[in-house]
Formats: sequence, structure tokens, C-alpha cells
Amino acid sequence: MKKYLLAFFVLGALKCFSQSTSSYIQADYFYGNIIAHSPDANAFLQGHPTGFFISYNKKSFGEESWQEHYNYPDFGYSIGYQNYHSSILGKLYAIYGHYNFYLRNKARENQLIFRAGIGLAYNTNPYNKVTNNKNTAFGTHLNSSTYFKLYYQRNNLFKGIGVTAGLTFVHASNSNIKSPNSGVNIWAFTMGANYQLSKPEEAITYIPSSEPKKMTEPVKLNIAVRGGVNESEIIGSGVKPFFVASVYADKRLNRKSAIQVGADLYLSPILRDYYELSLTLPHVNLKETHDFSRIGVFIGHELFINKLSVETQLGYYVKYPFTYEGRVYETLGLKRYLKNNKWFATIRLKAHAANAETVEFGVGIRL
Repeated sequence: MKKYLLAFFVLGALKCFSQSTSSYIQADYFYGNIIAHSPDANAFLQGHPTGFFISYNKKSFGEESWQEHYNYPDFGYSIGYQNYHSSILGKLYAIYGHYNFYLRNKARENQLIFRAGIGLAYNTNPYNKVTNNKNTAFGTHLNSSTYFKLYYQRNNLFKGIGVTAGLTFVHASNSNIKSPNSGVNIWAFTMGANYQLSKPEEAITYIPSSEPKKMTEPVKLNIAVRGGVNESEIIGSGVKPFFVASVYADKRLNRKSAIQVGADLYLSPILRDYYELSLTLPHVNLKETHDFSRIGVFIGHELFINKLSVETQLGYYVKYPFTYEGRVYETLGLKRYLKNNKWFATIRLKAHAANAETVEFGVGIRL
């Protein structure tokens, strides 16, 4: 099964490689450490994780107006393999979509690049009550994964071959769709090489944006509804659906950014289950309640990248029936704007520090 998955990813990537002209492939090996962000992590700190990323990258030259605002980034796909060198954690196979953002003038031969990728991952050895009860990181085979890279790149050292070196951070978890779900975070050193699939252009012409640098926009009202399924931190307590409604205002600061302020309503049946199970435990002092909804207020930021945007928010529960995870929460979301940039689809991860609680799927409108 593992070999078939890897072969599928590689063949898919090679198919992409053959379809583009202004593109390059890149392969990086990494060696790093697991970040012990929870006490349970000490059980599976058995070695240094190693692995690789193979990526296909498509260059941009300003074919779309937004590209100049981000210094003409690359878009690409990457496949990843991680060996945690732990009999408990097993291995991780992943596929991602990513952007490469250039931090220096693109005309320079030596580049400093920041990459952000998001995708799906398959873990070979998730939690099992009988055979693998120490794996509190992965409760399921299928997980979400994100990775970030900051690296130096030098192209065309010899016949289209270049080199890369830098730092990588990789996160994987199932976003608490099923417990346990502490996830795994690693940081690592990377080294690799790239190969240009197209012949070097004698003079590269970047198309300037037709959009003005500055923009003004009135305050916009956003309404979003989201949902999904999750399980409380008590293993085996059961997976239940949840519902989230959000109302917030945003003010565009410039073409890239907007600030937000608003409120979330969370209806989570797992809270009732967690409350009732906790009452059966000795020395637990919970105040009596029959209302398990939560209301949070938040401030946030939205980063606009063409039809996509990235939302980051920091919230605080003003309605908090009993202690669960903590009153402060943070969210990280992706939005895809649809017709007339008014309607949008959204996916959002909510967490309390390093503990993910939900991954939310939904739709909304920006008025």
C-alpha cells in the first residue's frame, strides 16, 4: 500500500512536469527533530525524523495582475515522505499544493524564498487501543498537513541544475476529527537540488500589474456558516457533528490586507458528552450547567492572494459554560472567493495553543 501511494504521487508529479514550459523541479532531503509540544510526545521521541520533498514549480511573470504585488511567486505541487524513526509513529506520506514567495528581486541569481504548503497525509501506524496505544499523535490514517520552508536557492549552476538549503517546519494531525490527536510538529534542516525544465530565457520580461497600488473599500460585513465532525479529548467518547456561525466586519487596508472584528457561535454536542463523562470522575469540580453553546469574540487579519485569501484570528470566549481547552482560541483559514468576489467557500482550523479542536467547512457572503 505504501509503495503504491508513493508511486501514484511520483507518476502524477511527472505528468505535471511534462506539461509546462516555464517550470522547474526540486528535490530536498531533510533531517530534524520532533517538537515535544505535549507531555505525551516523550513516548515517541525515539529518533530524528528524516525524509524528502519532491516538488514541481510553475513560474509566474505577471500574466495575472495580482502576481506583481507578491513579487511574481511560483505555484506548485509537492509530495513528501517522513520517517519519524519511531516504532510508535510510523511514517507519513503526503501531497500538497504550495506557493513560493521570493523575498529578493527575482532578477538575482541568489534567492531567499519562503514556501507555504497545505495538503493531505497518510500515516502508516495510527492509534490502536490494543496494538499501538502510545500513539496519541495520530488517531486516524488520513490527516491534514502543512509545511513551511525558508531557504536559499541558486539556479543554473550547471546545465540547468541548481542547489537549495534551508529550514523546514512540518505539521500533521487529523484536526481532532477523531481522538487522539496531539499531532506531530517537526523542524528540520534541508538540502537539495533543482532542475530547470525550460531553456533559460535571454531576457525575462515581467508584466507590471494593471491594478493601482492603492485601493480603498468601505467596511464589509461577512456572514459565514460552517460545520464538521469532531470528538472530545476523551478517547472513544464518540464522533459528533458541530455547527459554527460567524458574523464579522472587515476593513481593507490595501490590496493585500484587511483587518477583522467579529463573533463566533459554537454549537458542539461533544461538550455535553465531555461534561457528563467528567462528572463521573473523582475530584472533578464542574459548575452545574445545561447550556453547552459557546460565544467568542475575535480580531483577525485577511491576506488576499488573487481569488484565495488566508485568515488568521485570535478569539476569546465571552460565553463559556465550563472549562474545556481554554478561553483563548486561534483560527487559521483559507477562503476561495466565488462569483463577483462576494460569495466564498471556506475551510478553517480552530485550535487552543497547540491543541486543534475542529476543522470547519463552510460557505459565506461578503456584503
